[in-house]
Amino acid sequence: MGARSSRRSGPKGDKRERTRAKLLEAARELIREKGFERTTLREVAQRAGMTSGAIYGNFRDRDQLFVALGDAYWPPLVPRLAPNPTFADLMRALAAALIAALPERRLAAQGRLTGIAYALRHEPMRQRVREITRRTYDAGAAWLKAGGPPELPMPADVLVRVVHALIEGLTYQRLLTPDLFPDHVIYAAFEALAGGGKTPKPSRAAPGRRRTT
Repeated sequence: MGARSSRRSGPKGDKRERTRAKLLEAARELIREKGFERTTLREVAQRAGMTSGAIYGNFRDRDQLFVALGDAYWPPLVPRLAPNPTFADLMRALAAALIAALPERRLAAQGRLTGIAYALRHEPMRQRVREITRRTYDAGAAWLKAGGPPELPMPADVLVRVVHALIEGLTYQRLLTPDLFPDHVIYAAFEALAGGGKTPKPSRAAPGRRRTT
């Protein structure tokens, strides 16, 4: 049976999701203004027009809030691929997905960088980030082994780390110096990892899509 709902407010799950989304947006605004370390959970609740109880019902501490912000506004890229892709197909699709994600990542970049700076100075948070990143790498390597391109230039567990570093580096350089990192440079970086080949014109590239949460 489906969840009971009210004609006025809709399903309870929807209300909780809306509350969480509103809190995350308020947190993103505050972190952009003040930085991660100077943003308190109480301030996030106030910005969202809610009580402190609302935020503590969703996030037990700032570290959990930071992780949730990453999930919401900086999710892993999901390339658009045809069946049975080659490794070159995968690299071109990742380049297209990165370019498509840049407008949203521009909005999240400042808050993300302040969170990274915080994690570098606080070992418990750094360990939490490490564990989340490790699980992401494990999932990516498992996908490559099970349904990815048949021929890889390096072991899958190494490849996911290399590709992640490439994506992160290209993202920040594009946001900082967009004239030095136009689309064709991003394509060229992924093409180089695939062993060269002709770089497609950006106007003909298939758009990427983001993972929905």
